[in-house]
Amino acid sequence: MKGLRRFPSHGWLGLGLIAVFWPLNWLLEGPRTHWGFFPLWLGFCLTVDGLTVWRKGDSLLRRNSRRYIGLFLVSAPGWWLFELFNARLKNWYYDGRELFTDLEYGVLASIAFSTVIPAVFGAAELMGTFDWVRRFRRGPSIRPSARTQRTFFLLGGSMMALMLLWPRYFFPFLWLSLYFLVEALNMRLGNRTLLDDLQRGDWRAVAALWGGVLLAAFFWEMWNYFSYPKWIYTVPFVNFWHIFEMPLLGYGGYLPFSLELFALYHLVMGLLGDRRSTYLKLVA
Repeated sequence: MKGLRRFPSHGWLGLGLIAVFWPLNWLLEGPRTHWGFFPLWLGFCLTVDGLTVWRKGDSLLRRNSRRYIGLFLVSAPGWWLFELFNARLKNWYYDGRELFTDLEYGVLASIAFSTVIPAVFGAAELMGTFDWVRRFRRGPSIRPSARTQRTFFLLGGSMMALMLLWPRYFFPFLWLSLYFLVEALNMRLGNRTLLDDLQRGDWRAVAALWGGVLLAAFFWEMWNYFSYPKWIYTVPFVNFWHIFEMPLLGYGGYLPFSLELFALYHLVMGLLGDRRSTYLKLVA
Protein backbone atom coordinates (compact mmCIF):
# COMPACT_ATOMS: atom_id res chain seq x y z
CA MET A 1 0.00 0.00 0.00
CA LYS A 2 1.59 3.24 -1.17
CA GLY A 3 -0.18 5.73 1.06
CA LEU A 4 -3.87 6.35 1.52
CA ARG A 5 -5.92 7.41 -1.50
CA ARG A 6 -9.04 9.48 -1.95
CA PHE A 7 -12.12 7.78 -0.52
CA PRO A 8 -14.31 6.82 -3.52
CA SER A 9 -17.85 8.05 -4.11
CA HIS A 10 -19.43 4.61 -3.82
CA GLY A 11 -17.90 4.32 -0.36
CA TRP A 12 -19.66 7.53 0.67
CA LEU A 13 -22.89 6.12 -0.76
CA GLY A 14 -22.40 3.04 1.40
CA LEU A 15 -21.89 5.15 4.51
CA GLY A 16 -25.03 7.10 3.63
CA LEU A 17 -27.09 3.92 3.33
CA ILE A 18 -25.84 2.74 6.71
CA ALA A 19 -26.60 6.11 8.30
CA VAL A 20 -30.20 5.94 7.06
CA PHE A 21 -31.12 2.27 7.37
CA TRP A 22 -29.32 1.37 10.61
CA PRO A 23 -31.58 3.60 12.74
CA LEU A 24 -34.65 2.66 10.68
CA ASN A 25 -34.00 -1.04 11.31
CA TRP A 26 -33.54 -0.47 15.02
CA LEU A 27 -35.94 2.32 15.94
CA LEU A 28 -39.09 1.92 13.86
CA GLU A 29 -41.90 -0.09 15.42
CA GLY A 30 -43.39 -3.16 13.77
CA PRO A 31 -41.92 -5.16 10.88
CA ARG A 32 -39.30 -3.18 8.99
CA THR A 33 -36.20 -5.31 8.43
CA HIS A 34 -37.78 -7.20 5.54
CA TRP A 35 -37.36 -4.03 3.46
CA GLY A 36 -34.47 -2.46 5.39
CA PHE A 37 -32.01 -5.36 5.44
CA PHE A 38 -30.86 -5.17 1.83
CA PRO A 39 -30.10 -1.43 1.68
CA LEU A 40 -28.33 -1.62 5.05
CA TRP A 41 -26.12 -4.47 3.88
CA LEU A 42 -25.60 -2.93 0.48
CA GLY A 43 -24.28 0.00 2.49
CA PHE A 44 -21.87 -2.31 4.31
CA CYS A 45 -20.69 -3.88 1.05
CA LEU A 46 -20.09 -0.52 -0.62
CA THR A 47 -18.37 0.87 2.47
CA VAL A 48 -15.85 -1.96 2.82
CA ASP A 49 -15.27 -1.85 -0.94
CA GLY A 50 -14.63 1.88 -0.71
CA LEU A 51 -12.22 1.36 2.19
CA THR A 52 -10.38 -1.24 0.12
CA VAL A 53 -10.01 1.23 -2.76
CA TRP A 54 -8.85 3.84 -0.25
CA ARG A 55 -6.16 1.54 1.09
CA LYS A 56 -4.87 -0.22 -2.04
CA GLY A 57 -6.39 1.53 -5.06
CA ASP A 58 -8.32 -1.54 -6.20
CA SER A 59 -11.41 -3.48 -5.09
CA LEU A 60 -14.02 -5.99 -6.17
CA LEU A 61 -16.34 -3.31 -7.56
CA ARG A 62 -13.63 -1.24 -9.21
CA ARG A 63 -11.96 -4.33 -10.68
CA ASN A 64 -15.05 -5.58 -12.51
CA SER A 65 -18.54 -4.22 -11.85
CA ARG A 66 -20.26 -7.09 -13.69
CA ARG A 67 -18.43 -9.67 -11.61
CA TYR A 68 -19.35 -7.69 -8.51
CA ILE A 69 -23.05 -7.92 -9.37
CA GLY A 70 -22.45 -11.61 -10.00
CA LEU A 71 -21.43 -12.03 -6.35
CA PHE A 72 -24.97 -11.06 -5.33
CA LEU A 73 -26.46 -13.50 -7.84
CA VAL A 74 -24.36 -16.40 -6.55
CA SER A 75 -24.89 -15.48 -2.92
CA ALA A 76 -28.66 -16.00 -2.70
CA PRO A 77 -28.76 -19.65 -3.85
CA GLY A 78 -25.55 -20.23 -1.89
CA TRP A 79 -27.22 -19.28 1.40
CA TRP A 80 -30.42 -21.14 0.51
CA LEU A 81 -28.24 -24.27 0.54
CA PHE A 82 -27.50 -23.64 4.22
CA GLU A 83 -31.19 -22.98 4.85
CA LEU A 84 -31.92 -26.38 3.31
CA PHE A 85 -29.60 -28.08 5.78
CA ASN A 86 -31.05 -26.04 8.63
CA ALA A 87 -34.45 -27.57 7.88
CA ARG A 88 -32.87 -30.73 9.32
CA LEU A 89 -30.66 -29.10 11.97
CA LYS A 90 -33.07 -26.43 13.24
CA ASN A 91 -30.17 -24.35 14.60
CA TRP A 92 -31.87 -21.03 13.85
CA TYR A 93 -35.26 -19.64 12.94
CA TYR A 94 -36.68 -16.30 11.85
CA ASP A 95 -38.89 -14.44 14.30
CA GLY A 96 -41.55 -12.76 12.15
CA ARG A 97 -41.53 -15.37 9.38
CA GLU A 98 -45.24 -15.97 10.04
CA LEU A 99 -46.04 -12.45 8.78
CA PHE A 100 -45.35 -13.41 5.16
CA THR A 101 -46.71 -15.83 2.63
CA ASP A 102 -44.31 -18.43 1.28
CA LEU A 103 -43.89 -16.43 -1.93
CA GLU A 104 -43.28 -13.16 -0.09
CA TYR A 105 -40.80 -14.84 2.23
CA GLY A 106 -38.97 -16.53 -0.64
CA VAL A 107 -38.54 -13.29 -2.57
CA LEU A 108 -37.62 -11.11 0.41
CA ALA A 109 -35.27 -13.70 1.87
CA SER A 110 -33.51 -14.19 -1.47
CA ILE A 111 -32.89 -10.45 -1.74
CA ALA A 112 -31.46 -10.41 1.78
CA PHE A 113 -29.35 -13.54 1.20
CA SER A 114 -27.81 -11.96 -1.90
CA THR A 115 -25.60 -9.77 0.31
CA VAL A 116 -23.76 -12.59 2.13
CA ILE A 117 -20.94 -13.31 -0.33
CA PRO A 118 -20.31 -9.66 -1.31
CA ALA A 119 -20.10 -8.75 2.39
CA VAL A 120 -17.65 -11.53 3.26
CA PHE A 121 -15.45 -11.23 0.18
CA GLY A 122 -15.42 -7.43 0.37
CA ALA A 123 -14.45 -7.49 4.04
CA ALA A 124 -11.83 -10.16 3.30
CA GLU A 125 -10.22 -8.02 0.60
CA LEU A 126 -10.16 -5.14 3.08
CA MET A 127 -8.48 -7.35 5.71
CA GLY A 128 -5.92 -8.35 3.10
CA THR A 129 -4.65 -4.77 2.97
CA PHE A 130 -3.40 -4.87 6.58
CA ASP A 131 0.11 -5.85 7.62
CA TRP A 132 -1.00 -8.52 10.09
CA VAL A 133 -2.07 -10.75 7.20
CA ARG A 134 1.52 -10.90 5.96
CA ARG A 135 2.50 -12.90 9.04
CA PHE A 136 0.72 -15.88 7.50
CA ARG A 137 2.91 -16.01 4.39
CA ARG A 138 4.87 -18.97 5.70
CA GLY A 139 3.09 -21.87 7.35
CA PRO A 140 2.45 -25.58 6.92
CA SER A 141 1.82 -26.65 3.35
CA ILE A 142 -1.05 -28.76 2.02
CA ARG A 143 -0.59 -30.12 -1.49
CA PRO A 144 -3.61 -30.50 -3.83
CA SER A 145 -2.77 -34.12 -4.63
CA ALA A 146 -5.03 -37.06 -5.48
CA ARG A 147 -4.59 -38.23 -1.89
CA THR A 148 -5.69 -34.85 -0.59
CA GLN A 149 -8.76 -34.99 -2.83
CA ARG A 150 -9.72 -38.39 -1.44
CA THR A 151 -9.10 -37.27 2.13
CA PHE A 152 -11.20 -34.14 1.70
CA PHE A 153 -14.01 -36.10 0.06
CA LEU A 154 -14.06 -38.74 2.80
CA LEU A 155 -13.93 -36.11 5.54
CA GLY A 156 -16.70 -34.06 3.97
CA GLY A 157 -18.91 -37.03 3.21
CA SER A 158 -18.48 -38.53 6.68
CA MET A 159 -19.18 -35.22 8.38
CA MET A 160 -22.29 -34.62 6.31
CA ALA A 161 -23.62 -38.11 6.96
CA LEU A 162 -23.11 -37.76 10.71
CA MET A 163 -24.71 -34.30 10.66
CA LEU A 164 -27.81 -35.50 8.83
CA LEU A 165 -28.18 -38.70 10.84
CA TRP A 166 -27.59 -37.20 14.28
CA PRO A 167 -28.04 -33.44 13.91
CA ARG A 168 -28.28 -32.79 17.65
CA TYR A 169 -24.70 -33.95 18.20
CA PHE A 170 -22.97 -33.27 14.90
CA PHE A 171 -24.54 -29.96 13.84
CA PRO A 172 -21.14 -28.15 13.82
CA PHE A 173 -20.17 -30.23 10.80
CA LEU A 174 -22.43 -28.02 8.68
CA TRP A 175 -19.60 -25.47 8.71
CA LEU A 176 -16.93 -27.98 7.67
CA SER A 177 -18.48 -30.69 5.51
CA LEU A 178 -19.40 -28.48 2.57
CA TYR A 179 -15.90 -27.00 2.39
CA PHE A 180 -14.21 -30.40 2.20
CA LEU A 181 -16.69 -31.77 -0.35
CA VAL A 182 -16.72 -28.74 -2.63
CA GLU A 183 -12.97 -28.16 -2.40
CA ALA A 184 -12.38 -31.80 -3.35
CA LEU A 185 -14.65 -31.29 -6.36
CA ASN A 186 -12.84 -28.07 -7.28
CA MET A 187 -9.50 -29.89 -7.19
CA ARG A 188 -10.94 -32.62 -9.39
CA LEU A 189 -12.30 -30.12 -11.93
CA GLY A 190 -9.20 -27.94 -11.97
CA ASN A 191 -10.94 -24.93 -10.44
CA ARG A 192 -9.24 -22.38 -8.23
CA THR A 193 -8.85 -23.61 -4.65
CA LEU A 194 -7.30 -22.33 -1.44
CA LEU A 195 -4.75 -25.11 -1.79
CA ASP A 196 -3.23 -23.20 -4.71
CA ASP A 197 -1.75 -20.98 -1.99
CA LEU A 198 -1.53 -23.52 0.83
CA GLN A 199 0.74 -25.80 -1.19
CA ARG A 200 3.36 -23.03 -0.84
CA GLY A 201 2.62 -22.65 2.86
CA ASP A 202 0.93 -19.30 2.15
CA TRP A 203 -2.02 -18.87 4.53
CA ARG A 204 -2.63 -15.18 3.85
CA ALA A 205 -5.81 -15.79 1.85
CA VAL A 206 -7.23 -17.93 4.67
CA ALA A 207 -6.29 -15.27 7.23
CA ALA A 208 -7.96 -12.56 5.14
CA LEU A 209 -11.12 -14.65 4.78
CA TRP A 210 -11.23 -15.31 8.52
CA GLY A 211 -10.67 -11.67 9.40
CA GLY A 212 -13.25 -10.56 6.84
CA VAL A 213 -15.94 -12.99 7.92
CA LEU A 214 -15.51 -12.03 11.59
CA LEU A 215 -15.89 -8.37 10.66
CA ALA A 216 -19.07 -9.15 8.72
CA ALA A 217 -20.28 -11.45 11.51
CA PHE A 218 -20.00 -8.67 14.09
CA PHE A 219 -22.27 -6.43 12.04
CA TRP A 220 -24.63 -9.29 11.13
CA GLU A 221 -25.20 -10.11 14.77
CA MET A 222 -25.20 -6.54 16.06
CA TRP A 223 -27.64 -5.19 13.46
CA ASN A 224 -29.85 -8.24 13.85
CA TYR A 225 -30.22 -7.76 17.61
CA PHE A 226 -32.74 -4.91 17.52
CA SER A 227 -34.22 -5.73 14.10
CA TYR A 228 -37.58 -7.26 13.26
CA PRO A 229 -38.00 -9.72 11.63
CA LYS A 230 -34.77 -11.24 12.97
CA TRP A 231 -33.03 -14.57 13.36
CA ILE A 232 -32.75 -16.40 16.68
CA TYR A 233 -30.46 -19.34 17.45
CA THR A 234 -31.52 -22.65 18.97
CA VAL A 235 -28.16 -24.42 19.11
CA PRO A 236 -27.81 -27.51 21.34
CA PHE A 237 -25.30 -27.58 24.22
CA VAL A 238 -23.58 -24.23 23.53
CA ASN A 239 -26.52 -21.81 23.71
CA PHE A 240 -24.96 -19.61 26.43
CA TRP A 241 -22.61 -16.63 26.81
CA HIS A 242 -24.31 -14.72 24.04
CA ILE A 243 -22.85 -11.81 22.12
CA PHE A 244 -26.05 -10.37 20.68
CA GLU A 245 -28.19 -13.38 19.66
CA MET A 246 -25.19 -15.59 18.83
CA PRO A 247 -23.65 -17.88 21.48
CA LEU A 248 -19.98 -17.03 21.94
CA LEU A 249 -18.77 -20.42 20.71
CA GLY A 250 -20.96 -20.05 17.63
CA TYR A 251 -18.69 -17.34 16.24
CA GLY A 252 -16.12 -20.06 15.61
CA GLY A 253 -18.41 -21.45 12.91
CA TYR A 254 -17.93 -18.32 10.85
CA LEU A 255 -14.29 -19.23 10.16
CA PRO A 256 -14.90 -22.40 8.11
CA PHE A 257 -18.05 -20.79 6.70
CA SER A 258 -15.85 -18.27 4.88
CA LEU A 259 -13.88 -21.14 3.34
CA GLU A 260 -17.13 -22.75 2.20
CA LEU A 261 -18.16 -19.54 0.47
CA PHE A 262 -14.79 -19.36 -1.29
CA ALA A 263 -15.14 -22.95 -2.49
CA LEU A 264 -18.79 -22.59 -3.56
CA TYR A 265 -18.08 -19.39 -5.49
CA HIS A 266 -15.18 -20.92 -7.41
CA LEU A 267 -17.21 -24.04 -8.15
CA VAL A 268 -19.80 -21.79 -9.80
CA MET A 269 -17.07 -19.89 -11.66
CA GLY A 270 -15.67 -23.18 -12.91
CA LEU A 271 -19.08 -24.30 -14.13
CA LEU A 272 -19.35 -20.98 -15.99
CA GLY A 273 -16.03 -21.62 -17.74
CA ASP A 274 -13.67 -19.53 -15.60
CA ARG A 275 -11.85 -22.33 -13.81
CA ARG A 276 -8.83 -20.31 -12.71
CA SER A 277 -10.71 -17.15 -11.79
CA THR A 278 -8.44 -14.41 -10.43
CA TYR A 279 -11.23 -11.93 -9.73
CA LEU A 280 -11.00 -12.36 -5.96
CA LYS A 281 -7.66 -10.92 -4.77
CA LEU A 282 -7.43 -11.48 -1.03
CA VAL A 283 -3.84 -10.33 -0.59
CA ALA A 284 -2.77 -6.77 -1.36
